[in-house]
Amino acid sequence: MEAVRSSCLWVASNASHVAINPAGIEKLVERLDGRLPTVKWDFEGIHYFDNGPLTAQYLLVLDTLNFCFWPDEELQYDHLAAGLAQALKADHTVFDAQRLKSCTGMMLREMLQWPRPLPLEDERARLLREVGTGLEQWFNGQAVNLIAAAKGSAVTLVELLTQHFPGFRDHCVYKGHQVFLYKRAQIFVADIWGAFKGLDLGEFKDIASITMFADYVVPAVLRHWGILTCSPTLATVLDTSQELTPGSEEEVEIRACSITAVEWLREYLTARSGKQVLSVHVDWWLWSSGLPNASEKVPPYHRTQTIYY
Repeated sequence: MEAVRSSCLWVASNASHVAINPAGIEKLVERLDGRLPTVKWDFEGIHYFDNGPLTAQYLLVLDTLNFCFWPDEELQYDHLAAGLAQALKADHTVFDAQRLKSCTGMMLREMLQWPRPLPLEDERARLLREVGTGLEQWFNGQAVNLIAAAKGSAVTLVELLTQHFPGFRDHCVYKGHQVFLYKRAQIFVADIWGAFKGLDLGEFKDIASITMFADYVVPAVLRHWGILTCSPTLATVLDTSQELTPGSEEEVEIRACSITAVEWLREYLTARSGKQVLSVHVDWWLWSSGLPNASEKVPPYHRTQTIYY
């Protein structure tokens, strides 16, 4: 994930609209007394888990669809995770590659028992068809074979995802430089690792290489803590819930600066505690503290209609 770290650092160093405030990082580390609160995978108790291949298939489908909930004010990640889990419990073949290849928006909506069109519904169905086709062509239809092909490397698994499934290629061009973010590819690795508690399918020798997952929740939490600051113009856009164009300077800076800020926060926490802190764990805590029912009241999320987060 060196390309993610280095390209995002370049953005942070050349940003025009967003800045990282080291004093905000220090203040948060002091508030935490150097100890990151523990947030476990599936702390909500909503995911499917059977300790086997079906879990891998479920998580790949989940992370293929894990983006852009905000246009429907009632739709949350929990609805997706729990809805897919219920669908799989009712029919263990629902995520077979052959069935994914023929998925439509209406079929997905019915699967989730959602009463109206989903945000970017056609794109969601297209990505499921892409995943079904890729699994069948390259991995005998099984996500577990995709994971096995990575041979215990988180970095290799991200590379395989982005190589075989174009919908996971979360990168862009910023001021003439290629920037890599790979939110959904990395979160799939983290979900497998977290679900299997770092064992069996979830054993990755280089899990520390994974960065945070640049979405729209964590940047708002970083802004809440004074770690990310924005230009007055951008702050107004965010605070009034205006949309940002995908790939715009402002949108790229928010995501790339979030990745770099979490890397710096992780380094501060590691130095303070004397123990290795993973970006995955930092992300899980930040994300959980930015949910609507969390104790912290964060600023409005930035709004971008995109398949990448």
